[in-house]
Amino acid sequence: MSADSKQPQPPPDDRAAAPADTTSLLLSNARLTDGRAVDVRLGGGRIEAVGTAGSLAARGARVDLAGYLLLPAPAEPHAHADSALTADSPGPVAYTTEEVQRRATEAALLQLGHGATALRAQVRIGDVHGLGPLEAVLQARRSLRGLADLTAVAAPRLLTGAAGADGLAMLRDAVKMGAGVVGGCPDLDPDPTGYVEAVLEVAAEHGCPVDLHTDGDDPARLARLAAMAGGLRPGVTIGPCAGLSRLPADQARRAADQLAAAGVTVVCLPQGGCAATELRGTAPVRLLRAAGVRVAAGGGALRDVSHPVGRGDPLEAAYLLASLSGLSPEEAYGAVSADARAAMGLPEVRVEAGFPAELLAVRGERLAGALSLAYSRIVVHRGRVVARTSAVREYCDSAAALDLPRQARPDSGGPAGPGAVRS
Repeated sequence: MSADSKQPQPPPDDRAAAPADTTSLLLSNARLTDGRAVDVRLGGGRIEAVGTAGSLAARGARVDLAGYLLLPAPAEPHAHADSALTADSPGPVAYTTEEVQRRATEAALLQLGHGATALRAQVRIGDVHGLGPLEAVLQARRSLRGLADLTAVAAPRLLTGAAGADGLAMLRDAVKMGAGVVGGCPDLDPDPTGYVEAVLEVAAEHGCPVDLHTDGDDPARLARLAAMAGGLRPGVTIGPCAGLSRLPADQARRAADQLAAAGVTVVCLPQGGCAATELRGTAPVRLLRAAGVRVAAGGGALRDVSHPVGRGDPLEAAYLLASLSGLSPEEAYGAVSADARAAMGLPEVRVEAGFPAELLAVRGERLAGALSLAYSRIVVHRGRVVARTSAVREYCDSAAALDLPRQARPDSGGPAGPGAVRS
């Protein structure tokens, strides 16, 4: 629904104002998932041309991707920026603006290094901290301008009854501040249905997406949510929905059919669990997909008190979907790339001329291998290289007799060095 013209509108999104890199960049000798070796020329933040390897001339900088698989960049649809990296806090977690901004920025850079050039972060508002954490995450978004796109989800604690009045007013203020998505956890409100109604009302007022954090273990509640969400634009996302896996099969199938009919997207967390829930497990991905539900995958908690070993790595999420949920490598990677971007309202990315230059190069020749052992990565955002990760395995001298392969560095014709295998 369109926003009422009399309603206060949020300030312009910093992402729209961030200029695309105008210089040309040639990615040469890259391998695509269909096996082709290609050159890819980037310019103006988009893919200008794709040709067979050696066919395109460099007009500016050049990066040799021999030995790398080139993919559309993944995105992170379910992060918790304000609580990230708090697992090792010696005492109570600090929620000052400066500390939350530092954590949110560091977490986003870690995820960018993994390949996620766009992130959607759940941010708790209300309680004793008010809008402070949201202000901090919005400041982190500005500091990341040109490196990664960060969108904040305003997530109030309560929205119903006398206690929820302040939360509802704060949710509207959050949108005016620059939160791009409204959401929260209806499971924690005494009236979950009333909570969802309030969120949808604010979303309709301002024309913004909805992203609700729910375990999804109540089929009646899911049915009401689907009935209310059907037809809302820009759309409704829910997750992690691990509770769906604990329902009887017939109830889970019926809930999946209702979500599919309403056009609701589910974001699962293959690593299991995240902030706002103590339950582990993941959503029934294959059942949801069979019903026609778009299923994206996110990282969830990133080394916070609820999940101290979270990595926030989209390729790990894809690996877990392939190894535990039975998806093919292509389907699993789609859940963290194409499906994640669609869930976040981002334009589609393909390695074809005209598409956004949001790309990830991973050492390897096939997608299955890249998901299994994706150590070395080169990340491209808005047409320029914004992150590189290089891994080297070294063995003792006696391993030289095994005649291990030597792999060249990007932009270098030389070997990785004696006794070393670049991964």
